[in-house]
Amino acid sequence: MHPILRNILAVILGWFAGSVVNMSLVQLGNKLFPIEGVDPNNMQALAEVMPTLDAQHFIFPFLAHALGTIIGAMVAGFIAFNHKMKFALAIGVLFLLGGIAVNYMLPGPTWFAVADIVIAYIPMAWLGGKIAINKSKQNAV
Repeated sequence: MHPILRNILAVILGWFAGSVVNMSLVQLGNKLFPIEGVDPNNMQALAEVMPTLDAQHFIFPFLAHALGTIIGAMVAGFIAFNHKMKFALAIGVLFLLGGIAVNYMLPGPTWFAVADIVIAYIPMAWLGGKIAINKSKQNAV
């Protein structure tokens, strides 16, 4: 496969894989820690109740963002022809932009927004890129 097409595919599949992990964990969190009387698909209702939620309601959103990013970055790093870390970090930036948007649309506690933005995206993308690079080196030997 042509290197440019492979790199484009790396971003698309990394974004897709990370999104699947993200949404799966968000849905699991909604089942394990339901918000009484609120439809989790109703953004307006969620935005109104967010400031009143306990810390337990933010565990799965954080895990979804962090694990979705790391898995997406790993997939991108594994598939990319070259510049594996750059493509892994690109996934982190894509998810960071989404995270900023979600924190704007659903304003929760400040501690969660800071932890989410600072920890869940770029550091996880870097870690995913490192894992992908190390596994690629091991497979090359």
